[in-house]
Amino acid sequence: RPLVDTYIGYISGKEFRLSDGTLARNRPHPNTIWLDDLYMSVPALAQMGKLTGERRYFDDGVKQALQFAQRMFNKERGLFTHGWVQGMEVHPEFHWARANGWALMTLVELLDVLPEDHAGRGAVLELLRGHVRGLAARQSGSGFWHQLLDREDSYLETSATAIYAYAMARAIDRGWIDPLAYGPAVLLAWNAVTSKVNAQGQVEGTCVGTGMGFEPAFYYHRPTSAFAAHGYGPVLLAGAQ
Repeated sequence: RPLVDTYIGYISGKEFRLSDGTLARNRPHPNTIWLDDLYMSVPALAQMGKLTGERRYFDDGVKQALQFAQRMFNKERGLFTHGWVQGMEVHPEFHWARANGWALMTLVELLDVLPEDHAGRGAVLELLRGHVRGLAARQSGSGFWHQLLDREDSYLETSATAIYAYAMARAIDRGWIDPLAYGPAVLLAWNAVTSKVNAQGQVEGTCVGTGMGFEPAFYYHRPTSAFAAHGYGPVLLAGAQ
């Protein structure tokens, strides 16, 4: 518990935030939001709410999800952009696959423990459903999703595909999304993912750790590696689900 308190204390009280309380970083530019950070904070806050029963953790988790989405979720496309910078007048939209996975997992894990009577639950559920619709529309015929979700000439990527398979399967099991509409997409994704587990048990086709870029080539040319740890947890989660 002392370790848990240290980390939650950092997220709740020490991590840099924008003036409205949205978690942020000062790189690569001041007052920058990374979609990755949604997953690095909200599930922990939600679990702390479950552990302690204190509503403030749920409130902060919901606030983060909705305030990130306000800036970064394209409702027409049903996709999140990877980053957002407060000082920019035009915000380039690069829909990086794994970052969208972090957002999708965040929504699923938040809803898993968010009280049914929480005022923000309906908005989070609506966001999840909109995101699933956008993602399902961009699944390739092979079952994988592309490194940049809406750019079909970018490569097919394993870790994001595994994350979507896990999160969508969990959402189906919880009754949050339609199994008839999305069950086939999940099965197609899982079969694709299993084709990337080699004889040594390594997960191939996972993009290495990636910062925030402002032009497409940055994402197109990020290498894949069987030693990229980001692929292993999602594959295990997807298989278990």
